[in-house]
Amino acid sequence: MTHIIAKHMLTGDVCAVKNTGGQWRMAMTDQAPDPDVFVSPGWIDIQVNGFAGGDFNAADATPETAAHIVARLAGEGVAQCLPTVITQSREHMAHCLNAIARAMAQNATVRDAIAGIHLEGPWISPADGARGAHPLAHVQVPDWDVFQRLQDAAQGHIKLVTLAPELDGALPLIEQLVSAGVVVALGHTLATTQIITAAVSAGATLSTHLGNGAPAMLPRHPNMIWDQLADDRLFASAIFDGHHLPASVMRVLAKVKGAARLILTSDAVALARMPPGIYTTTIGGKVELRADGRLSVLGTPYLAGSASSLKDGVEAAVRLAGVALADACRMASATPAALLGLPLRSFTVFRWDAVNARAAILCIGRSDALEPN
Repeated sequence: MTHIIAKHMLTGDVCAVKNTGGQWRMAMTDQAPDPDVFVSPGWIDIQVNGFAGGDFNAADATPETAAHIVARLAGEGVAQCLPTVITQSREHMAHCLNAIARAMAQNATVRDAIAGIHLEGPWISPADGARGAHPLAHVQVPDWDVFQRLQDAAQGHIKLVTLAPELDGALPLIEQLVSAGVVVALGHTLATTQIITAAVSAGATLSTHLGNGAPAMLPRHPNMIWDQLADDRLFASAIFDGHHLPASVMRVLAKVKGAARLILTSDAVALARMPPGIYTTTIGGKVELRADGRLSVLGTPYLAGSASSLKDGVEAAVRLAGVALADACRMASATPAALLGLPLRSFTVFRWDAVNARAAILCIGRSDALEPN
């Protein structure tokens, strides 16, 4: 296929998408669109730990790891992503960050596909439940000098930091990060109402995978989920894979935050899109990946990460949360772009099966035309 006529999900424009010289480009047209084919601003996944066997957090991660992951994500409709490096030793994190930065320096395709790096930790709650799968031994107190060293390893590409605002020194660090142009998210936290309010006033603008990274038992109210959900100043990211959140919670998040404030993310790990089976992982030990995409610690009901893609999230938003397809696309594209201050210069084209709420990705591309308001 070298020529696609599709309707733009956010503008209503009819677009001609053509493959020229191996690259997909888009322009407006007066031709009749295929009724089942749509163009969205390029989907942006702000939290990707790994994908299709590649792991951004592996001790042996290389620039080739990043190239493999972004190529596989493109087949899922993801035009841009934020590789996510999680809590580990400072040396390990620096190695992973540097591998991503070198990939961006060496490969123009990777550079276009990576909108920045997401640093999730090491400044998170040490408490069981809130900490999630992050190793306790490497959880640290917020430290601007440590961030600067990690940013140096990343060659300046850290764009988003997730931290727990209740830690000593977190509020001043939030102010320093925001002053340096870094977006700050709250996550893996047991913060009180007062601390969450103070963190947002200090410049935090996002809740990371709201509803997850939290203990199974919480005070009925208030708690950090309600408080972040209620604060209209906060964007929220959420994992709509059908496993991390029940449909009722997805519906509430979509209704309260709306398409302009809710961001769909996969939080995918390296086992995403791998064959079902039993695997041994560095963090979770023995895990089981089921055919339905649920990844859990072997023999337990506990999740061991996300084996989904952003495409799964768009589909689940429509199928399970009752979100309109245009709004689901906005949650996967224009809304994360707004959070990160990114121009909408990429696009995702897909065929939509309305009966089953499934998307078949046709292509992704880049264009300076047709930027939606």
